[in-house]
Amino acid sequence: MQKIRWGVLGAAKIAREKVIPAMQGKKEYEVIGIASRSLEKAKAAADSLGIPKHYGSYEELINDPEIDAIYNPLPNDLHISYTLKCIEAGKHVLCEKPLALEAEDVQLLIRARDKAGVKVGEAFMVASNPQWKKAREIIASGELGTLRAVQGFFSYYNRQKDNIRNIPENGGGGVWDIGCYPVFTSRFALGEEPQRLAALLDFDPEFGTDRVGSVILQYPSVQMTFSISTQLVPYQRMMFYGEKKALEVRIPFNAPIDQPNELHIHHGDIVGHHVEVVKLPVSDQYTEQAEEFSRAILQDTEVPVSLESTYQNTRILEAIFQAAKEERWINLG
Repeated sequence: MQKIRWGVLGAAKIAREKVIPAMQGKKEYEVIGIASRSLEKAKAAADSLGIPKHYGSYEELINDPEIDAIYNPLPNDLHISYTLKCIEAGKHVLCEKPLALEAEDVQLLIRARDKAGVKVGEAFMVASNPQWKKAREIIASGELGTLRAVQGFFSYYNRQKDNIRNIPENGGGGVWDIGCYPVFTSRFALGEEPQRLAALLDFDPEFGTDRVGSVILQYPSVQMTFSISTQLVPYQRMMFYGEKKALEVRIPFNAPIDQPNELHIHHGDIVGHHVEVVKLPVSDQYTEQAEEFSRAILQDTEVPVSLESTYQNTRILEAIFQAAKEERWINLG
C-alpha cells in the first residue's frame, strides 16, 4: 500500500506540539519534511521531531516531488494564498482553521481543487474525534427527546501584545480563533445549517481584536447560543437540551489524549439529579484527523471537513461581525 508523504509549512506551536507528534509512526502516512522561512529554524524543528527533510522556504517544500500532502498551520491571513499555491503544485492540503477570513476565498479554492483533482480540507480535528461522532449519534437517535436548545462556551486568557491571536491584521480575535468551534460543532452535531443570527462583540481598545462575544444562531429545529472570550478564565463546554434529557460534551474542543473523553447525559430532576457517563476510548483527535484525511487520499473518498463545509462556516463567522456592527439579525439563507 502507498504511504502518504506529508510536509508541514512552518514550525508553528500547534504543529510542533500536537499535530506532528500525533502523525508519527503510522502505517498509512508519515511526515517527511518541514519548512520555515529560516533554514536554521526548519533544521532545528526537523531534528527535534525526527523529520528527515527540512527547507528554508515554503515554496521549496511545496515544489518537492517527494511530498504528496501538505499540512498548513501558517497564520490565518496566509491560509488562502499558501493553500492555493499547494493546490496549484498538485498537492493535497489540510489547512488549519479558520481556513479563510472571507467566504468568497473558499470558492476560489473549490475551483482550484476541482481543476487540480486534489483533496483539500479544513483542520477541524473535532470532526474526527470519536466523542463528537458519538454525540451526533446520540442526538440523531432521539434519546434526548425533541431538541430545542443548544449552548456553548469557549474561553482562554491571553493579553500578550505580540501574540498572533491579538493582531487583527493576521486574523486574530475571538471569533476567528475560537468562535469557529461552537459554530462548527453545532452544525456537525445537528446536521443542519443556521438560518439567521444576532451577535454582540466587545473589542480590546489596545489590540483592536474582539475579546468577548455572544451569539444567537437560529437553526431550523433549535435555538443555539454561545459565548467566547480571549480574556477570561479558560473554560469550554457544549450542551444540547432535549425534552427528556440533556447531553453535555465536557471537553469539546481541546480533548485530552491521555484519558477517556466523557459525554454526560443528564436525566433531569434538579433534586436527586442522575447523570449517565458515556466514556469513549482514549484517542488523539489529531491522529484521527490525519488518518481520515490520508485514507481520503488513498481511497479517493471525502475528507473529514470539506471546503463546502468551510464555506458555510466562514459565511456564519463573517455574519457575526456584520450582526454586531449593524446591531441587527442577519439572514443566512
